[in-house]
Amino acid sequence: MTTDGIEAVYLTTHNWGKSAKFFHSLGFSLDFETDHNSGQLRNGTGPYLFIAEIPEQERPEAHVVLTVPDADAVRLDPAFVVTPFEDTHWGTREMTVRDPDGRIWRLQAAKSAE
Repeated sequence: MTTDGIEAVYLTTHNWGKSAKFFHSLGFSLDFETDHNSGQLRNGTGPYLFIAEIPEQERPEAHVVLTVPDADAVRLDPAFVVTPFEDTHWGTREMTVRDPDGRIWRLQAAKSAE
């Protein structure tokens, strides 16, 4: 299995508006905003940035999202799998894995045609 590279950087924040303004000042432009304090930004043709607001008691995090061409072709040692592939509400399948140093990565694939 190989990846197709970095699809996105996923960030959580305590304040969607402030975070969006910060990245806008760095040259990112808004692709879209949701009705639940999140949105997607881009800067050129590289990976997109998705920012989602979380409650104050949760710790903000950043995750790199790698694209895989076929979720069914992913064969990882089960010890690395945090959550197996699951369908998302935005039309993809996503898996969370932990590398040998403890970092969290997200793998994203298209939903299979059924």
